[in-house]
Amino acid sequence: MRQNTLQLISQCKSISQLCQIHGHAVTTGVLPPYTLPFFNNILFTLTTLLAAPNTATTHYSNSIISYYALSLFHSLPNPTTFSFNTLIRIHTLLLSPLPALRLFSTLRRLSLPPDFHTFPFVLKACSQLSSFSLAQSLHSQLLKFGLLPHLYAFNSLIRVYSILDRVNDAHKLFYECPHRDVVSYNALIDGLFTEMMALEVKPDNIALVSVLSACARSGELKQGSIVHDYIKRNRIRVDSYLATGLVDLYAKCGCVETARDVFESCQEKELFTWNAMLVGFAIHGEGSMVLEYFSRMVAEGVKPDGVSMLGVLVGCSHGGLVREARKVFQEMETVYGVAREEKHYGCMADMFARAGLIEEAEEMIRGMPSGGDVFAWGGLLGGCRIHGNVEVAKKAAKQLMEIKPEDGGVYSVLANIYANRGQWDDLVKVRRSLSANKRAKKITGCSLIRLNDDT
Repeated sequence: MRQNTLQLISQCKSISQLCQIHGHAVTTGVLPPYTLPFFNNILFTLTTLLAAPNTATTHYSNSIISYYALSLFHSLPNPTTFSFNTLIRIHTLLLSPLPALRLFSTLRRLSLPPDFHTFPFVLKACSQLSSFSLAQSLHSQLLKFGLLPHLYAFNSLIRVYSILDRVNDAHKLFYECPHRDVVSYNALIDGLFTEMMALEVKPDNIALVSVLSACARSGELKQGSIVHDYIKRNRIRVDSYLATGLVDLYAKCGCVETARDVFESCQEKELFTWNAMLVGFAIHGEGSMVLEYFSRMVAEGVKPDGVSMLGVLVGCSHGGLVREARKVFQEMETVYGVAREEKHYGCMADMFARAGLIEEAEEMIRGMPSGGDVFAWGGLLGGCRIHGNVEVAKKAAKQLMEIKPEDGGVYSVLANIYANRGQWDDLVKVRRSLSANKRAKKITGCSLIRLNDDT
């Protein structure tokens, strides 16, 4: 009963459903023995619902939601750092920074240790209050607790300094950190661009393209749209470089139709502009559109390059257009004068493997100058997993282990293939091999997503 209730909480699509399940738990007697995990689960789900862009909250004012969250929190016998983090975030989502900061003070007074999740939420409250002094104080506490090296906290601090027009502080902090990612760069570029606007310094097209590129890399659609609005408002001429930056932004942020509109409105389409559109269609699985635009590009006298051909092959692969991809690959050198590279062979091998054409995938890899890279053999292994080809999977896994022995994910995929076929002895051998290989590590995948100004 307890497990079912916890699962129902995590599956709630609205605050009304959450309240109904809470009420049901009280009336059925599920609640008393499991208060901490139950309430923590409700608070976390409430946070998720508030952060989601399409959650209906029309029946509940911010004060009612805040009161409900606080009543849950105060019912906890021994609130943890996780409990505090969740409630602090709820208040920042409700644009109530003062209660969020009071909760942080309570956390410290109870001698509970803040973690690298705590500070980004509290820093968000500082930015909502436009308080630089509080941000500085939190900066000191990050250093005190040794949490600044955590990129999540580090990036939040850079973003807050940028929002508070303390670009020099953000710039200094940025260069003090030995490990930076795309979010770090984007936060700094956002701050610099905002400062340029505040100082009424007119950025040139090179600066605008740089900002658009940063937004595209980290999925910052909102900031990218602001830049686009600035371009339109100031009637800046959209040359091929700006158009390419805008197409890249909208395509990578999932707005492929907007990317297409920008592309069609551009009067100066260079090869890289066409490539951005081809790749944009390709990453969204629009194989037919990739082929249509590729034909247009060639008809307009634009000579394709390796990137163009890769975009076409990826689009065909994601769209299941095997025959069309095979034709394009065969004509690369003879018709289009583009030399085949490892990435083109790898893409074809991946496509054949996905389609269940395992023998053709193997033949394609054997035709590669290097005899196959990680991408090609990995694609073949993935295809074998889908289609249950154990023998070829063993070959592909062996090649991958030789090329990249530290990749523990290969062992996991091979183990899953054995498990699906009921080959339990082989499964045990693979797991033992993984344990014996001290270099192998399972690298956790991650993605960036932007919800309500949180990355």
